[in-house]
Amino acid sequence: IIPLSNAQGPPSPGFSLSSRVSTVAFNTGFRNLWGPQHQKLDQGSLTIWLDKSSGSGFKSLRPYQSGYFGAAMKLQPGYTAGVITSFYLSNNEEHPGDHDEIDIEFLGTTPDKPYTLQTNVYMRGSGDRNMIGREMKFHLWFDPTKDYHNYAILWNPSEIIFFVDDVPIRRYPRKSDATFPTRPMWVYGSIWDASSWATENGRYKADYNHQPFVGQYTNFKVSGCTANSPASCRPPSASPSGSSSLSGQQALAMNWVKNNYLVYDYCHDPKRDHTQIPEC
Repeated sequence: IIPLSNAQGPPSPGFSLSSRVSTVAFNTGFRNLWGPQHQKLDQGSLTIWLDKSSGSGFKSLRPYQSGYFGAAMKLQPGYTAGVITSFYLSNNEEHPGDHDEIDIEFLGTTPDKPYTLQTNVYMRGSGDRNMIGREMKFHLWFDPTKDYHNYAILWNPSEIIFFVDDVPIRRYPRKSDATFPTRPMWVYGSIWDASSWATENGRYKADYNHQPFVGQYTNFKVSGCTANSPASCRPPSASPSGSSSLSGQQALAMNWVKNNYLVYDYCHDPKRDHTQIPEC
């Protein structure tokens, strides 16, 4: 239940990083990766969909070692349990079983409940080839099925910041080399069936009576250092000062989101083995 005093949304972060990054045409930055028959490009907007036969995904043409990666997304309303609509960075094709990943994933839901936005960071399949997730889950202060909203990941050598409409919702600092992804990654988006875990830990599954499940993307933004950029290359700055860290106003907006909309934080999960997540 959203307190009425917060119904107008978060305090302004005071800085629009997305407006500093130009939009790239889908075909300039990306290509279909799988499910081509479930992917349609129309005047710069990409629609991908999942039905009983297949989902679909896309991938950036180049790998990056840092940068700002964003897209405006609009989600399917109604029954979407078991379905994941995502925008993320990964090198799992390059390093199977031992990969790095930075995720924005929308966990599908039942009509009476809001979507959950899950953010996650993996590195080196955690090093021992077990995937150690670092999930933080949020509800949103708006209905993500009604309109497009901008979702983005800023990954630089010192931190990872997740943004929703330029509001930072999570900052993951580099506390040690072992807990921070540093190898080049590609940008991906996909829609797929994750019935085994996506909705209330698998309690609700994808129901193909509701197919097709549709994800819409537009306003793609990619600005960063590719894997072969010179050492002098610098990714965009998170804050107006040009420093890597957030401004006071951005931090206030982030805390507002955490106080009102954070629904799960891996660091505060008593069921987790905390020896595996030393950064907590």
